[in-house]
Amino acid sequence: MASPSDTTPQPHRRRAQLAQPAAKQGPGAMPPALLDALAIAVTQRVAGALPGDRRAAGVGAGTELAQIRPYAFGDDVRRIDAATTARTGEPHVRLEVPERTLTTWLALDVSSSMAFGTAARLKADVAEGVMLAIGRLALRHAGRVGIATFGDGDTRVQPPRGSKAGLVALRRTLNAGVARDGVADPHALADALGRVGRVARLPGLVVVVSDFRDQRDWARPLGVLRSRHAVLAVEVHDPREASIPPVGRIAVVDPETGRRVEVDTSRPRVREKFAAIEAERRETLASELRRLRVDHAALSTDEDWLLQLGRRLR
Repeated sequence: MASPSDTTPQPHRRRAQLAQPAAKQGPGAMPPALLDALAIAVTQRVAGALPGDRRAAGVGAGTELAQIRPYAFGDDVRRIDAATTARTGEPHVRLEVPERTLTTWLALDVSSSMAFGTAARLKADVAEGVMLAIGRLALRHAGRVGIATFGDGDTRVQPPRGSKAGLVALRRTLNAGVARDGVADPHALADALGRVGRVARLPGLVVVVSDFRDQRDWARPLGVLRSRHAVLAVEVHDPREASIPPVGRIAVVDPETGRRVEVDTSRPRVREKFAAIEAERRETLASELRRLRVDHAALSTDEDWLLQLGRRLR
């Protein structure tokens, strides 16, 4: 696995301050039985996209011998096999089969729109639950977890870690919260997918958790990821985003940009137009994911998100 440090020049963006929303409720209970069912569903999805039994391509660091061959100029001297070299009188190198572990990349949207919620919990709470559930499943069988966060300015990528270190990094990321103020960047998702694609060299699982609102040009980098990895797109939404109740004149503030708009919700035409625009946006998203053959799970803040996720994957 190559180092996730990316030297590609990135445009400077203002970094938002992260904080936990005041109305945070948490992801709720995660019964072990549902987590086990989710583990089976995820394994079935991933198995069809990876070569063999989670075996990395080529040779690399491992414990199972692949071959012993004569030393060639440029070989790593640390791979010289002492016993064979002593027996033959010529330097030989030892090559192993890479370990059969799965690396899971979690891309989390931490933009301020994720702090919205009018039902049982916020969108950020649902996203936190998905991250914890998938992260625990990924670490269960000696796997590793890499994390990318976007939506608060520059994309931040953390290298894959296993065991306790991976879980600590995941919890630290979730405890940081979401962006307080609007940092409008319509290419944040595309940038994060591109960064993950450049550092995730070996086939694995990529899970994108976002509300996918006001994001552009993400289809191409997501398609590139899909050509090499198993990809799951988790869309988090709130029922109030699909319709406006007739409560008269209200002031609406876009959390991404801070723009303030006054609308008269008592007018049926306004409500119908809003519902039509939102329905078209979500259908366009679902259609694009189907075209890319990316698994799509839509989770709502007013339902059991873990049960929804398990049913969708199965």
